[in-house]
Amino acid sequence: MKRPSVIRETDVVARTAAIAAEVAAKHAATVDAQSRFPHETFAALKAAKLLSAAVPQSHGGAGAGMLELGAQCAALAQGCGSSGMVLAMHHIQVACIARHGLGTPYFDRYLSENIVARQEVIASITSENGTFGDTRSSVCAVAVDGENMSLAKDATTVSYGAHADAQLVTCRRTADAAASDQVLVLFEKGQYTLEQTGTWDTLGMRGTCSPGAKFSGKGRAEQILPGAFADSSAQTMVPYSHILWSALWSGIAADALGRAAEFVRGAARRNPGTMPPNAPHLARANVELQAMRHNWQACAMDFDELTGADDRAAREELGSMAWALKMNQLKMGCSEVAPRLCHEALQIIGILGYKNDTPFSVGRHYRDVLSAALMVSNERIASKSASMLLVYKDA
Repeated sequence: MKRPSVIRETDVVARTAAIAAEVAAKHAATVDAQSRFPHETFAALKAAKLLSAAVPQSHGGAGAGMLELGAQCAALAQGCGSSGMVLAMHHIQVACIARHGLGTPYFDRYLSENIVARQEVIASITSENGTFGDTRSSVCAVAVDGENMSLAKDATTVSYGAHADAQLVTCRRTADAAASDQVLVLFEKGQYTLEQTGTWDTLGMRGTCSPGAKFSGKGRAEQILPGAFADSSAQTMVPYSHILWSALWSGIAADALGRAAEFVRGAARRNPGTMPPNAPHLARANVELQAMRHNWQACAMDFDELTGADDRAAREELGSMAWALKMNQLKMGCSEVAPRLCHEALQIIGILGYKNDTPFSVGRHYRDVLSAALMVSNERIASKSASMLLVYKDA
């Protein structure tokens, strides 16, 4: 498969960018200030049929690859970081179902009817009290009784759970299974309850509304995603998470630097023929932004090339140590560059960027990207990478 040399603005990306500018950006300040879900943005995405972008064309979706989905999340995040994050998380869950449940009657029907036709939103429950942040370990286990199943989970965070139409939950395969022997289970609205156990009064990403909760659900055994979570995590959840998150962080940083650029251009117009003293700082910051974009885009193109082959070698590559290191390094790199770029934007703009009530404000951007290093802790990722690098030899 020939890799694309440029990112062309697809219909999915163009329509999302319009919603980002006309809807998400308009409500971003109140979403942040009130720590509320970006309802207006998701109503617009639903009306535009953009929530099924990751669903294969065979099931009525747009069939967007990783590169296109990343560009979509980056475009939305330029208007509202919380909206970009919720969209990315939704795509991650849809991709897990599309890549590992396709061909089973229940999940085929769910993608076509619930995601494409009704444009429903899927949330994620991977955290749990007692696992200390390790998503590849579960305390709870699904209980299967003939054609039925049930599950209870004490989650530390439930990503926008109260505002979703379904929950995709990690758990142990059986009550006597090892903590790492996990499966994914989908619960539709009406099949579960969430008893909130915490609050979501956070520094940034306030519109993602992800407090802890006790989950209790009942459904049919067919709602357990086929295969092991170890495979869907390595082949889908981790790459979609790290690439789409990196893309949306680049979108937030791009909007912050865009405000800095407007500020510098304003200074240049007021003093024709004179280079504003902060213009070189803007130029250097854009070098880092370009490198950040190229980083996630290159990983996205590698993923699309691998998955386009659809063979055993591709699956083996996605499960390899080399690919795991690439994903770890992408996530760590982008999550550390984004706050630095927002800080640069703040330094370029000065007090008008520090104030929350000016067109040049970058406070929300700064606070949102500070979450990046904490979403799957960089310390945990660095420790895992260090262990791999002790034995990995780059061919």
